[in-house]
Amino acid sequence: MEESFPGVGKSLLYQRTTIMETITKPIKPINIFRVTLLATKILEVFRLRRLERLAKSCIVISIPKIYPQSQICYTQKIMDKIDELLARGVANIIPNKNALKELLNSGKKLNIYLGIDPTATKIHLGNAVPLRKIQGFAELGHNVTFLIGDFTSLIGDTSDKNSERPILTSKEIEENFKTYKKQAEKIIDFSKVTIRKNSEWLSKLSFEDIVSLMQRFSLNDFISRELIKKRFDEGKRIRLDEVAYPLMQGYDSYFMNTDLQIGGTDQTFNMQAGRTLQKLLRNKESFILTNNFLEGTDGRKMSKSWGNAIWLDDLPNDMYTKAMAINDDLIINYFILATNVPLNEIKEIEKEVKKDPMKAKKKLAFTIVQELHSKEDAGNAAENFKRTVQEKELPSEIENLEAKGNIADALIKLGLSKAESKRLIEQNGITLNNKRVVSIDTQIRNGQILKIGKKKIVRISS
Repeated sequence: MEESFPGVGKSLLYQRTTIMETITKPIKPINIFRVTLLATKILEVFRLRRLERLAKSCIVISIPKIYPQSQICYTQKIMDKIDELLARGVANIIPNKNALKELLNSGKKLNIYLGIDPTATKIHLGNAVPLRKIQGFAELGHNVTFLIGDFTSLIGDTSDKNSERPILTSKEIEENFKTYKKQAEKIIDFSKVTIRKNSEWLSKLSFEDIVSLMQRFSLNDFISRELIKKRFDEGKRIRLDEVAYPLMQGYDSYFMNTDLQIGGTDQTFNMQAGRTLQKLLRNKESFILTNNFLEGTDGRKMSKSWGNAIWLDDLPNDMYTKAMAINDDLIINYFILATNVPLNEIKEIEKEVKKDPMKAKKKLAFTIVQELHSKEDAGNAAENFKRTVQEKELPSEIENLEAKGNIADALIKLGLSKAESKRLIEQNGITLNNKRVVSIDTQIRNGQILKIGKKKIVRISS
């Protein structure tokens, strides 16, 4: 069911009828030879001889709809790819899936974007779900933009937060952006995807522009969202600039003349702002695709504070070991959202999970490491896991960690928060030289072996 947004009701999707559609629509092909011959003649009429090779590759049910520099020749393989992109890990499509599918199958190159605010230094597998989605659309030849919200990061989106976000400086945002791009390159081919920053246009808006945009939205809708309303009812502070965040994200979509916005379900309200502006200012119907969330290894929301995240910059051994800690009931969801394994293969793996979940989990861990590092790294990580976890031997190579003082200092250097460190200690998840650590104030010495659960082993160097 289509979600509403202030200023926009349900409307008919625009439909374009092209010259090629007029010619090809009434045709009922009998065999491949006749379709190929007919397609070739059409190309000659429109002087598109350079695309004849593509026309001949099209099968019976996909007569090409080809336009110079703006259209794509669709084979059955590409149509199948579209079906998978619109189904795999997708939570919702607004206004509806069929209309978006029809537009994609028309051959028109769409303007598609995913926006990410660089509010932290690391990207985890959950953050990477929409990265895989835009890469899929880029491979089909669409105009895909990976938008860095360097300007919106100055505010921070609180759609999924119980409190205000800490305010970042421009320098912090720029440093985070550098690490984001490096990590995103593990999934995105930036020769096919454009990187932009929304400060290009948001920083140039005048106060008059901003007031004009604000007049098109309602404060009532902003504060009606669950977590915002909860903060409001509890008397917690809500900054005025937070109200402007959906408007700014909506303007991103309008400025780039977006056909399709991609993001998590928590971004639906903000992305609806983009649809509103497109409709009001350009009389254009646009689409939203939201993806399902990937749970952390323990089934809770993937988060640094919970210590249940697999990060894109994790070393192969750490990545493999974390993947092996995933709950059995999450294996298939991880295959769907965190790998490129075809859906038909995942159906077979689903049968395997019921018989031998450990075997399926090893396949998952291997695949994740292989896709984000290399096949060789995956093989070495699998062997390391067998030796250090299953056979309980120390790894042949142990990372050195420069730290001194108490164990809290070492854990912070490893990226754990104080809250997560205390939780792990309470759960007997941290050892020094195979002895359980019982206090956050435990002193560390040079040469000691520090183990954090089954995920990390380091040698203290001071």
